[in-house]
Amino acid sequence: SDLPFVFFKNPPMNRTPAALYGRKAGERMDPSILEKYTDSVFGYAFRRTFSREEAEELSQEILLTALTKLPSLRDESRMDAWFWGVAENVSRAFARRMGKQRAMFSYDVPELSEDPIAEAQRTEDERQLCARIRQRIARMSAMYREILVLRYYDGLSVKTIAERLGIPEGTVTWRLSEGRRKLKKECETMNETALHPVKMKMDIYGTGNYGFGIPFPSEYIEDALSQNILWYAYEKPRSVEELADLCGVPAYYVEDCLQNLKKRCAVVTAPGGRVQTDFIIWTDKYARYHTEHLPQFAAPLADRICPAMADFWAEAGKIPFWRGEKSETELLYLCSMLAFRHLEKRCCTLPEPEIPENYDGYCWRYIASRESVQHRRFGIGIQCSENRGSRGSYAHRVYHFAGFRWKPMMIDTYINVCEDVLTSGTTEYSEDAARAIERGDLVRREDGSLFVPVPAFTREQKARLDALAETHFAPLMEEYADAVCRFAEGYIRLFPKHLREDAQRMSRGSFGAFFSYLCTLGQERGLLPAIPEGAVCEVLVQHP
Repeated sequence: SDLPFVFFKNPPMNRTPAALYGRKAGERMDPSILEKYTDSVFGYAFRRTFSREEAEELSQEILLTALTKLPSLRDESRMDAWFWGVAENVSRAFARRMGKQRAMFSYDVPELSEDPIAEAQRTEDERQLCARIRQRIARMSAMYREILVLRYYDGLSVKTIAERLGIPEGTVTWRLSEGRRKLKKECETMNETALHPVKMKMDIYGTGNYGFGIPFPSEYIEDALSQNILWYAYEKPRSVEELADLCGVPAYYVEDCLQNLKKRCAVVTAPGGRVQTDFIIWTDKYARYHTEHLPQFAAPLADRICPAMADFWAEAGKIPFWRGEKSETELLYLCSMLAFRHLEKRCCTLPEPEIPENYDGYCWRYIASRESVQHRRFGIGIQCSENRGSRGSYAHRVYHFAGFRWKPMMIDTYINVCEDVLTSGTTEYSEDAARAIERGDLVRREDGSLFVPVPAFTREQKARLDALAETHFAPLMEEYADAVCRFAEGYIRLFPKHLREDAQRMSRGSFGAFFSYLCTLGQERGLLPAIPEGAVCEVLVQHP
């Protein structure tokens, strides 16, 4: 189905030939090269462990093992694959070792001191009540749990607790009072929602230097508990205790997970110490809005937009761009997509706030989806590898809409070897060419020649296409843009208020959603040809 959002990912920049083909004989690898992994390795470890403490221990083991094995690495271009291979091997050994240790402990409730004589004298009802209270204390936030344990299980005075924790006695007294009130109010089994953990699709949109061994930021928050916390805190702020009940885990697990979510800029603090998810999660309410309102606003345009696409292609097809042996139908949709992307920059009046710089220095935002198949939300899924800063001059773009199959974007080196073949018929970067062939970005003919199966536009050819877009579609753009704005007025009100800028970016995507819907509607009405099964809408475009 169509991807519900637009996002861009920028893979690592191209490596120089010297780095590509390794170091000189006898030259040793500089240990400082491991420094770039110190942050990403913790996220990797956190997803494979039960707690922050275990993640820190595993991270140290991975880095230490990599440091000791570094002299065996001779080819720096293999550094990423080599390092994450080491990380995987160390993680497996760590998991086996910790699995044996975990079998000896209970992670459901804190270990509390108990008088065996007093325990033996209790009735069964008293034992069950005590167990419920322990379970409830285990699910409380640390500010209450720690003081209750010190006071009622360790038997410490308010003064001693205050000295041990380094807080005023009045604070201890207040927290004890609040803790007792919470125990009286709620000493029961966990909320039934705890039996149904949620699962979401996680990603980012914006720009960044990820892929090829460098984890995307969303990978650091994809563990089950993080996803449940983010889901339950999306529509409204939640306290630690509420999240513990909804997620079905002790509160100290929630607190531990929240530390990582705050570090990764996935949640924000709301009034009262509560937390709320700081990015958009697509749900069925957004898709229902599309189902109910797109026909009203967009359908009247179909009888004019679809014929204009055919007229536009009749002239665009005369431009001598590289076709990659794509069919006429595929090229009609590709060129029309490029035309509407060009017109959107000038004709769409909806605001598009800049994406702020994130904790890693790149400009991106998280995005997630938990939609069912009951409703369909139209949009254009886009992956764009701008590939700026490398030796090449082309970008690779993939568009997913109206029946086109999804395909991941190319990384920098694959784009560059495709450009080599387009301009000279061959490339000297044989290893990159071999990998591009494996992925289908490049084809080796039976006679040994190389062929690029992706359409490509030089900057001059793209300028001619943009001029034709103005000629054939610009007269319809005022009506089109007005319909998009009226549709977006109601759409933007569906999003949580604290995500206003994210909502504006997503609402601006309505410009592309109209195009996707009209293409689908045009196929259903016979105004546009059906897209061939398995077709991919992708293109290489030279930087302006």
